[in-house]
Amino acid sequence: MNSPARSLTAILICGSVIVTLAMGIRHGLGLFLGPMSTDLGWNREVFSFAIALQNLLWGAAQPLAGGLADRHGAPRVIVAGALLYAVGLALMTVSAAPLAFSLSAGVLIGLSLSGVTYSVIYGVVGRNFSENKRSQAMGYIAAAGSFGQFLMVPVEQWLIGGVGWSNALLVLGAIALLMAPMALGLSEPHRPHVAGSQTIRQALAEAFRNRSFWLLTAGYFVCGFQVVFIAIHLPAYLKDHGLGPNVAVTALALIGLFNILGTWAAGSLGARLPKKHLLTGIYATRSVVITIFLLAPLSPMSVYIFAAAMGVLWLSTIPLTNGIVGVVFGVRYLAMLGGFVFFSHQIGSFFGVWLGGLIYDRTGNYNAVWMIAIALGIFAALINLPIREKPLARLAPA
Repeated sequence: MNSPARSLTAILICGSVIVTLAMGIRHGLGLFLGPMSTDLGWNREVFSFAIALQNLLWGAAQPLAGGLADRHGAPRVIVAGALLYAVGLALMTVSAAPLAFSLSAGVLIGLSLSGVTYSVIYGVVGRNFSENKRSQAMGYIAAAGSFGQFLMVPVEQWLIGGVGWSNALLVLGAIALLMAPMALGLSEPHRPHVAGSQTIRQALAEAFRNRSFWLLTAGYFVCGFQVVFIAIHLPAYLKDHGLGPNVAVTALALIGLFNILGTWAAGSLGARLPKKHLLTGIYATRSVVITIFLLAPLSPMSVYIFAAAMGVLWLSTIPLTNGIVGVVFGVRYLAMLGGFVFFSHQIGSFFGVWLGGLIYDRTGNYNAVWMIAIALGIFAALINLPIREKPLARLAPA
């Protein structure tokens, strides 16, 4: 299944650049909540709902994007996603009405993200890297997404402060177009042979009958709820408690910086240890970290410690979750099946960001959402334990 070394290097480099830009731009969107809501006279629920819709459609379109990439190759899907990303960011600047903003920031960017993020990239990785190197390669690319957050969040804050939020979005749209030429590095002119003659319908039926698939999917819901709630609402939470915007920017950047370490470590450990046990540890530790953060006196230092700890745990679930899908079901339809699992992640993201805005507008604080995040982390830790992390019987001869 291995491709020549040059092709593997190109896959890692180009896939990492695409994820760096796609995730980096997206992670900084929470910085626009304050200035856009103030200038356009919105409450927080308007912005929150659009970003929640973005996450939901990103997940809903991911199986389709993954299936198209599995069948027709990833580059076409990535180019289409990059173009749609740029258009969505540009239209956000003229979306003064809540409905228009939901269509640009929610629908267009949500659809675009399905073509330029992990599931599509991991489908290429799964077909070209052997099983003993696959989890590690996924970890490298997930770490690139973390570097994107570390790199782009300060850039976006600087752009907002320097040229205003509207011009900042136009600049980000131009940056998003850089993903299109990177798609060439993910071409598979001699696609590696994957044993078996399973159809897409058979692959879906097999996965949907599998208990471990649904346990993994349920756990990923929790991941989405926690990380997107924090990414979007942490700046506003800190502002409500009297901390300046620089604290929020530094915190988001620290999450990205430490997530480089976390995702790399998760990918490396996933090649040697049971991935389900690592996932259990990650979800349980998240609940502990959030609890300590809420109980400790709030200060810039406590925020930075929380951000660093959450950063280690932030996207470390991605290589492990996709790695389990590849081990259990094989890699032929990895992008599509990973996309269905990711849809659950994005349903969680929808509720995390939307409930954050809704509950804040109703109660004036985020306390209830933090409690939900803690309880869900414990739930996810428990349901990952029964997962059977072994290839299905049909894969045994291979």
